Amino acid sequence: MKKKIVVFILTFCMMMFGSVALADQEKVVGLGANLNDSQMTEMLEKFGVSKDEARIIEVSNDEEREYLKGLISEDKIGTRAISSVYIETLGKGAGISVETYNINWVTKEMYANAMATAGIEDAKVMAAAPFKVSGTAALTGIMKAFETATGKKLSDEAKKAASEELVLTGELGEEVGKDEAAALIKDVKEKVVKDKVTDPGEITIIIKNAAKELNIKLDKDQINQIMEVMKKISQLDLNIDKISSQLDKISSSLDDVRRTVEENKGLIQKILDAIVSFFKKIGDLFS
Repeated sequence: MKKKIVVFILTFCMMMFGSVALADQEKVVGLGANLNDSQMTEMLEKFGVSKDEARIIEVSNDEEREYLKGLISEDKIGTRAISSVYIETLGKGAGISVETYNINWVTKEMYANAMATAGIEDAKVMAAAPFKVSGTAALTGIMKAFETATGKKLSDEAKKAASEELVLTGELGEEVGKDEAAALIKDVKEKVVKDKVTDPGEITIIIKNAAKELNIKLDKDQINQIMEVMKKISQLDLNIDKISSQLDKISSSLDDVRRTVEENKGLIQKILDAIVSFFKKIGDLFS
């Protein structure tokens, strides 16, 4: 009898812990509404799940346009919903990790930055498409999939700010380099949120200082665009410690950008020193 009771308790505990584990790891796939059957199958295979292993939702072009219209050119939004996403919720403190497939304009660092702004946390994410796409619309799918997975409603203000941040970073990346743009926006955002800076003039100074540290040249329009987005982000209820911990997985790749900048600065200085030394020697010969 005692043995049966022990077995029952153990079985009950295993069922309870198993249900908790499943609850903690919700998997959601957001498929573009305009994918055909074979493309849907391809996306599920790329995500490594079957229809029985994840909740499947649909993301329409109208939903994508809700946050992107007016921010970016029509060709990047398109008229069909193709981008698809996979989200797996992780344990508290796990942070954000992102992978991409067939996304040629938005980088995983850009997605992660924007996701932190939107309020997404502790999630494994993949954005993909059956052929090359810009990837701007995938953020809408990521936000919708996260809400579905967690039952947590993200604020509209945060989602709009995140969408603007993603587009801004992508456009900036075309001018200064994708990695550099992602590092710049991350640095500026963290400073603005940490110090609760809302004044446009102070935000502008932060932008200029961050650009200088990363050896990025910005024109007046670019500075103003970044400032406008950061003004909106400064109004959100964001926590700097949470942002930093969520972006921990992508910080190492952005730190590589900073190291490269410092190394290049050192190389340029060596070249300048060599030139000065060369002309000094020539001057000494004729003196």
